[in-house]
Amino acid sequence: MCPLELPKVTKSYWRKERSNKTYPPLTENLTTDVCIIGAGIAGVTAAYVLANEGVTVHVIEGSKIVSGTTGFTTAKITAQHGVIYDELIQTFGKNEASQYFDANQKAREQIKKWIDSLSIDCDFEERHAVLYAQTPEGVEKLHTEKAAYDQLGILGELSTSKDELPFSVSETLTIPDQAQFHPVKYINGLVKEAQKLGVTFYEDTRAKSLREDDDEVFIETMEGHIIKAKQALVTSHFPFNDKEGFYFSRLSPQRSYAVCVRVPSEQMTGMYINVEKPSRSIRTAKGDKGESYVIVGGEGHKTGQHDDDSHDESTVQRYETLTQFAKQHFQVESIDTHWSAQDYETLDRLPYIGEMSSSSSHVFLATGFSKWGMTNGTTAGLLLADLAQNKFNPCKDLYSPTRSKIKKEDAKHFVKMNANVAKELVTGKFDRPTDSVDDLKNDEGRIVMVDNHKTGAYKDKNGQLHLVKPTCTHLGCDVHWNDGERTWDCPCHGSRFSYKGEVLEGPAVKPLERK
Repeated sequence: MCPLELPKVTKSYWRKERSNKTYPPLTENLTTDVCIIGAGIAGVTAAYVLANEGVTVHVIEGSKIVSGTTGFTTAKITAQHGVIYDELIQTFGKNEASQYFDANQKAREQIKKWIDSLSIDCDFEERHAVLYAQTPEGVEKLHTEKAAYDQLGILGELSTSKDELPFSVSETLTIPDQAQFHPVKYINGLVKEAQKLGVTFYEDTRAKSLREDDDEVFIETMEGHIIKAKQALVTSHFPFNDKEGFYFSRLSPQRSYAVCVRVPSEQMTGMYINVEKPSRSIRTAKGDKGESYVIVGGEGHKTGQHDDDSHDESTVQRYETLTQFAKQHFQVESIDTHWSAQDYETLDRLPYIGEMSSSSSHVFLATGFSKWGMTNGTTAGLLLADLAQNKFNPCKDLYSPTRSKIKKEDAKHFVKMNANVAKELVTGKFDRPTDSVDDLKNDEGRIVMVDNHKTGAYKDKNGQLHLVKPTCTHLGCDVHWNDGERTWDCPCHGSRFSYKGEVLEGPAVKPLERK
């Protein structure tokens, strides 16, 4: 393969060379103080904090530790989350917007403190976080956001300097002293320390159901084992027991893409993201042997769907678009890896962290990090650890999933989002494909007709057919083929399945029916 072509198989740069230590699946019933469901940054953070307080903790992970979004992020540790602070002031008020900034700054500081005190080698580098604009409309957004910074006392600087970026920009807005790191090395280090404190981890252990009974929580796994706990923390990215709070109707699943290219050298001191569309996120990374890389991200869209402006663009084409951007602006020596991630956006842009529902006093969740999971996920872990111990935390009300204030714009977003779901559900049922399995080439998948039934078909590299019923096991939407990851993606609520039908991403917990 030419080094300037995309690799055939997607793989996260963070998971390219460092394989995690493996942990056994749960094979028996158990009793614990706290059961954490999901071993990403939120779950592992909460586990470490709780264990430090002497709490008995067991963590179950449906796949492998850091196999979810934490292992597929761009790994920026920053409180600059796009142009969000003016919006937060308008939605919640100055106090709440300031509280959000402070919580994410505290998360950044806590990550740095643990890295130093626990000697975690995770390529931590301090960097400025930079928003950049290339159009008059973008410049206006930057000025509006800078006014919000000024109201909140956020140290941010507007500039017309174009020295570091290899292309023309009109203006930038910078927050200094932010950071970037290697998320898998960091989480592996935190897992190791949590184990020293008595935390037990189980992989390949997927939760099936959860119920509260008086002062206890009972979690059943897909294999039928029961975990009895005093408290349960659902940090599985999307809450597997989402019907408790109808989270599937309040979360919008979004996919975004990244390519990692090797360059001769790169001295950028910032982490960059633009304010226009299409989005472009840029950061550097250093390999274990000192290699220089640039990671370019963007091309986001709702899972299983496409933006109005690119309705015919496949997943592979999105990677190609990012690759061309990298080649245009950097001296690319090779394209080493490319990958995608799934994130969830809430109705009002703030994560849901807290009690699962108003009737749940022992079940807590964290979700909706809106592509900024390194600080939001750490904030979630810290907050959940406090809630599980009935400790005061000033962020409790801000992030509460049961927060009652639904603004006019949130209501519009709710209606629009769920109208889109209804459209996808109906459209999928009336679509009748004309292709058959004979039309498939090797390493190609799509919806075809088999014996007069719609069937999800993938023909692998060896010509073997893999057939599934293309109906999502969550609420019955028809799934769509993802040619970049070779997966079946649900356009309604974001469930994802392997070409064999195995669950890769919730809210679905049951696999697609094999045919």
